[in-house]
Amino acid sequence: MPIPAPHARGRCRPPSALCLALGLLAAACAAQSAATPAAKPIANGPLDSGAQSPSPRPPDIVLIMADDLDQQLGGMDVLPKVDALLRREGLSLERHYVSFPTCCPARVSLLRGQYPHSHRVLTNAPPAGGYEKVLPLGLESSTLGTWLQEAGYRTLYAGKYLNGYPLPSAPERVPPGWSRWYAPVDEAAYGSFGYRMNENGSLVAYGQAPEDHVTDVLAAKVAADIRSGDPRPLFAVIAPFAPHAPAVPAPRHQGLFPEARVPRTASFDEADVSDKPARIQLLSPLFPEPVATMDAEYRARLQSLQAVDDLVAQVAAALEESGRLADAVLIFSSDNGYHLGQHRLPAGKTTAYEEDIRIPFLIRGPGIKAGRREARWLTGMVDLAPTIAELAGVKAPDFVEGRSLLPILLGDGQGPAEWRRAFLLEGYAGGSRSQRGTPVVSPEAGRPGYGAIAPPDAFDLSVAGPAATEQENPNPTREVYLGLRTARFTFVLNLPAEYELYDNDSDPQQLQNLARQVPPAYLEALRDWAAALHACRGAACRDLEARELPAPPSDLPPPASPQATARHDPTPTPAASESARAPATTPAAPTAAPGSPAAGPSPGASALPARRHLPLLIQRRPGRAG
Repeated sequence: MPIPAPHARGRCRPPSALCLALGLLAAACAAQSAATPAAKPIANGPLDSGAQSPSPRPPDIVLIMADDLDQQLGGMDVLPKVDALLRREGLSLERHYVSFPTCCPARVSLLRGQYPHSHRVLTNAPPAGGYEKVLPLGLESSTLGTWLQEAGYRTLYAGKYLNGYPLPSAPERVPPGWSRWYAPVDEAAYGSFGYRMNENGSLVAYGQAPEDHVTDVLAAKVAADIRSGDPRPLFAVIAPFAPHAPAVPAPRHQGLFPEARVPRTASFDEADVSDKPARIQLLSPLFPEPVATMDAEYRARLQSLQAVDDLVAQVAAALEESGRLADAVLIFSSDNGYHLGQHRLPAGKTTAYEEDIRIPFLIRGPGIKAGRREARWLTGMVDLAPTIAELAGVKAPDFVEGRSLLPILLGDGQGPAEWRRAFLLEGYAGGSRSQRGTPVVSPEAGRPGYGAIAPPDAFDLSVAGPAATEQENPNPTREVYLGLRTARFTFVLNLPAEYELYDNDSDPQQLQNLARQVPPAYLEALRDWAAALHACRGAACRDLEARELPAPPSDLPPPASPQATARHDPTPTPAASESARAPATTPAAPTAAPGSPAAGPSPGASALPARRHLPLLIQRRPGRAG
């Protein structure tokens, strides 16, 4: 199959001050007349158009990266300040994905613009991943931080870094590329209180006072740095821990959303999983106790996100007070999505289902038209590094596999002439050890602790039994799935030989696996394309992504009716209204549809107990639960 020529940038309007300020003329106007002077790089900022006026100052760039924030379950609908400051004032990319929805692999993809198979950080902890894998690979030597710092930016990192950071031998280490550094070093930061933070090479302890809530502390640190008066352009990554379990809210937000519960869509506790992979078929329907636990976590997630909403507003206010907001680029996203009961899965991530791989992406800034929602192009985590680099006027290294989003973000919305036609999905497992933390000194003297490693999910792909654990050296890492997300379909090969194929246009909840209803040749064509992407490196990934899609069968069956497959009452998405947010003295108990598993076993239902989400039950501190 021929590979199209490298995609051409769309034609743009005459150069404007905003275009110059972002350094985009060389990229956005490549298709203009050859008579236009060629763009040339300057030492400390964006690209110069050849005009006689002095080069403009590069823009401030602030990225807020939430932890485990869903796009599918309503998490974005309870962030009114994010909505006002970014969605209404900027652009929302509606088809934005992460290749492997797991914290550490996704965050390395953010920093380097590579798929996990290329950067080789495949899980959250050694031997397959985590910070102990990052260091020997030398990945920190070339990241967004180092690129922009070398270009003259003041670089700041605040919040959760990479799982397993820091090593016990170097708790005060500041990675290269960061001028200012505020990163918690204890797993206690997941609980929002009682943690220590590495603040520019010094460890500072925080206690249990309301003002010690980790999201609020991070917001204050960043706002103070913005107000410091440093004239250099700012690149900041702010990575709050919310809404990651145990999702402990700030005291002022306890008790909000008392009626909220996991949306009872047709995929929640899916009625018929006979067409799903074997590991899903083995799951029993959800019964009252795990459903109540999920609802409690859902409320806690919504509550914990309110401090993130405040953080965004506080950072924007600091930029406004400093006279920098109008020319700044603000981005809001998440490292991965999350599921709570969909397809009978207990709370977690790591799968190739839409709840896990689809993530929010909002951006505002000069030249970005306000109020746009764009769903024509597939974008993803690997695109952030080349996008931010081009915003800053920096050439990304050749190893980068993502593509700059600027042709989509800027202009009149026409977008690029060519773009990727499929986004690579890849999943890994690495034995039980890959979900255990790196020992460091706990803030409570004498008690062993762990680094900032995500606790294991109850249905995490990395979980293995004792026999597998005993045999995990030297490296038990194995591929679990390989797949593609196209504009219409999700294709997954669950290794070694279980296929899934969902038509997301007609079946957005992924209830009907079409793999057994399409010609094997079609599945083989998708498999071969995914395998080629899984082996790609650098620019070759972009070429492969742009190939023509295999033609789908013309007689695909209609999707299953959600009304016929729902097992629970529908639940509206929680709104950010005062009535929805109002606290209650006693949270309302979840209700269940008559005859549903949540109301008790139905005739013929499996009696196998459903797994519980242990991290939520273990880590949530008394008095701070939702």
